[in-house]
Amino acid sequence: MPRFETSLVWFRRDLRVYDHAALHHALKNSSAVFCVFVFDIEILQPLLDAGLSADRRVEFIHDSIVELELELRKLGGGLIVRHGAAADVIPALAQQLGATAVFSNHDYEPQARRRDDNVAKTLATAGCAWHSFKDQVIFERDEILTMAGQPFSVFTPYKNAWMKRLAAADGPLFLKPYPIEKYAANLAPRPASAADNIPSLTQLGFEKTNLRALKIPPGMSGAASLLEDFLPRIGHYETTRDFPAVKGPSYLSVHLRFGTVSIRTLARTAYQMLQQGTAAGGAAVWLSELVWRDFYFMILYHHPHVAQRAFKPDYDAILWESGEHAQILFQAWCDGRTGYPLVDAAMLQLKQSGYMHNRLRMVVASFLIKDLGIDWRWGEGYFAEQLNDFDLAANNGGWQWAASSGCDAQPYFRIFNPVTQSEKFDADGKFIRRYLPQLTGLGNKHIHAPWLAPAQDLQNAGIRLGENYPLPLVQHDEARKVTLQRYAVVRKVTEE
Repeated sequence: MPRFETSLVWFRRDLRVYDHAALHHALKNSSAVFCVFVFDIEILQPLLDAGLSADRRVEFIHDSIVELELELRKLGGGLIVRHGAAADVIPALAQQLGATAVFSNHDYEPQARRRDDNVAKTLATAGCAWHSFKDQVIFERDEILTMAGQPFSVFTPYKNAWMKRLAAADGPLFLKPYPIEKYAANLAPRPASAADNIPSLTQLGFEKTNLRALKIPPGMSGAASLLEDFLPRIGHYETTRDFPAVKGPSYLSVHLRFGTVSIRTLARTAYQMLQQGTAAGGAAVWLSELVWRDFYFMILYHHPHVAQRAFKPDYDAILWESGEHAQILFQAWCDGRTGYPLVDAAMLQLKQSGYMHNRLRMVVASFLIKDLGIDWRWGEGYFAEQLNDFDLAANNGGWQWAASSGCDAQPYFRIFNPVTQSEKFDADGKFIRRYLPQLTGLGNKHIHAPWLAPAQDLQNAGIRLGENYPLPLVQHDEARKVTLQRYAVVRKVTEE
């Protein structure tokens, strides 16, 4: 790579000042490096248009940017913050600063790839170079392929190849951090014209949320505190991760989404534990979850059509519920009024906190698709609006898995029973009672299916079905039969 006098690093999904690929390469190959973050109106305006001015993600990003700017100043630099269309802002800022190169990290989403291509072309016409690097995954694009040189479409062989590559002689290089402090002297201070340049949430058109009350710590420091809290628990991750009332997950997903933690740090930590036999069971399962993340990024990159259509084209022929009745069912699902307590509690958790336990994501997705007969894209879109950790690749992968239309998805005939899932993973009803206090007085035997409880038990608990807690929207056994009929259009293809 040639040496540059002045460069610009564009922060996006990588809001940290350590182990940062683009920042490392810019500092190593430039005499002066400016840093910028853009509150992109192409991303923010659709949220405002949808009435999502109280968006926890925007507040999380804003608070993380404040910390990022402070940490860059400690290193001798600073952060220029702009509010506008990033595709216009970046070339204009590069020209203003006299930068001859812009550095960033890869983004794999179709819209982001188009944006970056346009920015690179605009920069090229001005004689400014564009350099982009892998940073948010361990292996990307064509780094893990089948023996035939094709992208994988089934997870287990992909994971086996992923682990084999990591165990190879050059494997440790993929987990090696990119040093920043070593080259920090090349950071350029923020221009005087950019002083006090971080707009407030109000100036961005947004408002404060309950992010702080939910104890979701933003920024690099927030990620570090969560990782520190998780490591003593990682040995039990394998057995605790499926129970929503138990503190089992790492809760780092939102930090992975916005890059306030390095994926290399997490994968290296888990891999070393696995090699050393320290908390190996839990570390192995957690590492597997990180591999799933890489897998879905790879799928999105090679098959961008999944953002709109089924991975398996035959599944686009399924006829979903439609019309006013479908809208009513969908709204009841969104509002946590399905009459199935575990589903309702999970949906209320999402609405109140922007978080949903991974086991419950599978349960509610299966219920929407295979109990209510609603198009998986409706659920995917709702999650995209609500999830703090929304990531197109993982969200799409999860929903298509539940719909049986994705790569390595569950078989079409596998339909979660929301009652048995509740009895297995929230046996004491602790999670249900947290979000459905009106069911608190109901015993553990009947809290999973209140409509089956004796009338006296319901009366004693103060529950009036159809009034302070809804009757079931559907009967699961009957809904299952309808779903199998609905999927008949793809059954023959699937079984061949």
